[in-house]
Amino acid sequence: MLYTIAVVLLILWLLGVVTSYTIGGFIHILLVIAIIMILLRLISGRGI
Repeated sequence: MLYTIAVVLLILWLLGVVTSYTIGGFIHILLVIAIIMILLRLISGRGI
């Protein structure tokens, strides 16, 4: 579940970068959240 959310947030961020469509820093905050979720998953030992 968390991995799916992280992937969706990462895709949204990439779309924001590609289209230069950013709502302030919101897209970058989503990226940070996605990276944190992935790191927590790796640290917990479940893998990607």
